Amino acid sequence: MDIRAILIIVFFLAIAALMITRKLPTFIALIVMALGIALIAGVPLVKPEGAETDQSLLTYILAGGAAHMAGAMAAIFFGGWYGRMVTQTGVSRALITKAAELGGDRPLIICLVLYAVLSFLWTNLSGLGSIIMTGSIAIPIMLSVGIPTVLAASIFLLAVTTGFNFNLYQWKSFEQLTGVERADMQHFATILFFITLVVSVAFIIIQFKKNGIKFAFAAKAEETDTAEDEEELIKGWRGVLCMISPLVPLVLVMAFKIEIIPAFLCAIIWLAIFSQGGFAKKMNVLSKTAHKGLQDVAMVIWLLVGIGILVRAVMHPDTKAVLQPMLQNIMPTSRIPFILFFALLAPLSLYRGPLNLFGMGSGICALLVSAGIYTPLQAMGGFVAAERLQSVGCPTNSQNAWTCSYVGLDVNEVTKKLLPALWLMAAAGAVVAGFSYL
Repeated sequence: MDIRAILIIVFFLAIAALMITRKLPTFIALIVMALGIALIAGVPLVKPEGAETDQSLLTYILAGGAAHMAGAMAAIFFGGWYGRMVTQTGVSRALITKAAELGGDRPLIICLVLYAVLSFLWTNLSGLGSIIMTGSIAIPIMLSVGIPTVLAASIFLLAVTTGFNFNLYQWKSFEQLTGVERADMQHFATILFFITLVVSVAFIIIQFKKNGIKFAFAAKAEETDTAEDEEELIKGWRGVLCMISPLVPLVLVMAFKIEIIPAFLCAIIWLAIFSQGGFAKKMNVLSKTAHKGLQDVAMVIWLLVGIGILVRAVMHPDTKAVLQPMLQNIMPTSRIPFILFFALLAPLSLYRGPLNLFGMGSGICALLVSAGIYTPLQAMGGFVAAERLQSVGCPTNSQNAWTCSYVGLDVNEVTKKLLPALWLMAAAGAVVAGFSYL
């Protein structure tokens, strides 16, 4: 084995340790990782004299990598804008409140209905702002009827990951990283949605039967910067049209094959038309939510900048020449070994690890496809299946950190609670990918 391949692995592990111990922010760690890999692989700093194309570290990796995920970044911005519209027009609060009313005084029904409504909302929401808004409404409702704290936090996060299956900006990211077609991403995401739904509902029911209801003090809802915009809740026929707005981008993308950004824009216009207030207020809300939506997803965009740079570093011909022989020996290419690999090693998606498409796995996935070791469908199936465990199981996620901080739990406690269910989802996804794409 090339000594440079061993050095790259050691460097990978060192940067991963810095991420896990939170000594390096993730997006900075990804950029450092990319630069280190490129230097170890021998990528030239600037274009060598006589070279036909500029594949230098400064141009191909840094400059090109920063814009590599531009399509996904744009989709995330419009998704963040729409998410803020959903929050500030009162749609989130109205749906969650009505769900709680529907459950009455039956805690299990309340949890299941809240899970369903939150899953619906998170098909389109994004960013920490939306986590805070929906969590600070839904979690106190569950706690107030006696749901144990760790279970309330777990149900909230399970709803988030269920909605993520149909989250369009995530589709865009996965499509760019793996090179799959929209129809293939949609098909696999739909299967994962039903897997996540079945396992999540089973988890909730089993927890109720196992532990019963333990009364707990309700968490105090935090004041958010959207409170002033939500004093006038949506109502009447216009309110109904506002509450079904999360369906608008999904229907446009899945049924009419509209691109993701125009679909989000249509949903934004839909909410602007049917929400309360006159023209001046609507324009003010559109302007304000555009700015706040960008703030909500800013860290995700920075993360994609780091991912793009890492992908370019790993896909560089010099890096490929170093890593390809090693990956050909490690990565399984027949059905059963493929299934076992991604099912059993799904926890490697935690802590931005080698199976994490929002971490080190982004570069590995791109290399597997570009080197011809996996087809785009195989890479998408294996890595997106493992993402089921990472989505709300990784302690480094902002949604996990905020949720646990809000209810006063250690972030690892919720990860341990959710790990069996999330691992089962990932394993089931790996089985589907193995039988579908190999």
